[in-house]
Amino acid sequence: MIIKSLPFRGLKLIHRQALEDSRGFLSRLFCCNELSEAGWDKNIAQVNHTYTSQKGTVRGMHYQRPPNAEMKLVTCIMGEIWDVVVDLRLGSETYLEHYAVSLSSENGDALLIPEGFAHGFQALTDNVHLLYCHSAFYSSGAEGGLNLSDDTLAIDWPLSITDISDRDRSHPKIDSNFIGLSNL
Repeated sequence: MIIKSLPFRGLKLIHRQALEDSRGFLSRLFCCNELSEAGWDKNIAQVNHTYTSQKGTVRGMHYQRPPNAEMKLVTCIMGEIWDVVVDLRLGSETYLEHYAVSLSSENGDALLIPEGFAHGFQALTDNVHLLYCHSAFYSSGAEGGLNLSDDTLAIDWPLSITDISDRDRSHPKIDSNFIGLSNL
């Protein structure tokens, strides 16, 4: 694995190098030793697999509040996505700024997202499969979301949005009552 620091404190791009031969390839998806160098210092609490059928679909911007805040390792195992994170850490030098990167089965990259970030993505191809490693268990009482079209975030989705869930569409926009995430 090649670990690259990104402009947001703790955010890392993980590039996996596949070992290939005539039969196909092997790619290491998770390694405690290598990822500890990137800041993954917790156990994996759960692994989720998502499937998105239609190009242009957007999912997100989801996060968990402390004490259920979570690190995520997001890997695209089929297709391609435009992966977006928003820094919600109160006091961070990149507070409420977003960062985006293309993840695909072709480039072999993954995004290691520290606690305190909202996460979402847009499918750039049909039939997208993602694997998520989470450092904390999902807690419905701790979940939060940001509105994908919030002008404060200024996320310029690369494609026209073809589908979005009612839940994601109804997340609130940031206003003067939004206090971010502290203790991270």
